[in-house]
Amino acid sequence: MARFTDEDRERIRKELIEAGHKLFAQFGFDRTRVSDITEEVGIGTSTFYQFFDSKEQLYLVVLVSERDQLFEQLEAVVGEVETPQAEAEMILRTTLKQVRSNPLIRRLFVEGEIRRIDEQLNGTNYDDATSTGDDNNTGTISEGDSDNKPDTGAEADFRVLPQPEAWVARDDVRIDDPDIVRGLLRSLLFVTQAQNTPIVLNETYDEVEEALIDTVITGLFADESMSSTV
Repeated sequence: MARFTDEDRERIRKELIEAGHKLFAQFGFDRTRVSDITEEVGIGTSTFYQFFDSKEQLYLVVLVSERDQLFEQLEAVVGEVETPQAEAEMILRTTLKQVRSNPLIRRLFVEGEIRRIDEQLNGTNYDDATSTGDDNNTGTISEGDSDNKPDTGAEADFRVLPQPEAWVARDDVRIDDPDIVRGLLRSLLFVTQAQNTPIVLNETYDEVEEALIDTVITGLFADESMSSTV
C-alpha cells in the first residue's frame, strides 16, 4: 500500500473529487468507473480506496459539494433583494437556471440522486425513516462522522434555506406551513423535465416556465407585485 504525506493525501483527495465532478457530470454515475477517475488523476485503482470506500461515497461528496455551492449562491442573490416575494422569485429563477445548465444539480434536485446514493451507503430507506415520527431519525449521515461522509441533512428540498419560515409568518402569505412552501418551490423544478419533449414545445418552453414562476409567486404572496428583473 502506497504511503502518502498529509500534503499528498490532501492533494490527491482534491484531485479525485475534481475528476469525479468532471466525469459524473459528463457521463453520470453508472457510466463512470473508478478506473476512469483514477486514470484522470494518475493513480492506481487500488489507491482510490485509501481515500474513498466506494464510487458511491465519492459521488455523494460531489453531490453535496454541488448542493452547498448552490445554496451559497442562493443566499447571495437573496441578500440582493428587499422583499420576501423577490426572495422567492430569485430562489426559483436561480435554481431553475442551475437545473437546466448543470447536470449534477439536475440529478440532485430533480432525479433525487442524493437519496439513492445515501440509501445505498447507509442502508436507509427514507420513507421508513420519515414515517417513524422520530425527529432524531433523519435517514442521513450525521455531520462530522468523517471527511468522506458529508452531512446530507439538507438533502435536496431547500431545508437549509431559512426564508420560508419568515415568509409564512407574514399576513400576506397564503400558506402557513414552510415545508409546503419548500415543496411548492421544489415541485416547480420538475418543469425542466418537459423541455425538449412533446409535453412542452421547445419554442414555448421559456414562456411556460415564466408563466409558472409568475403564477406561483403571485399566488403565494397576496399583495406584492413581481419585483425582480427577469
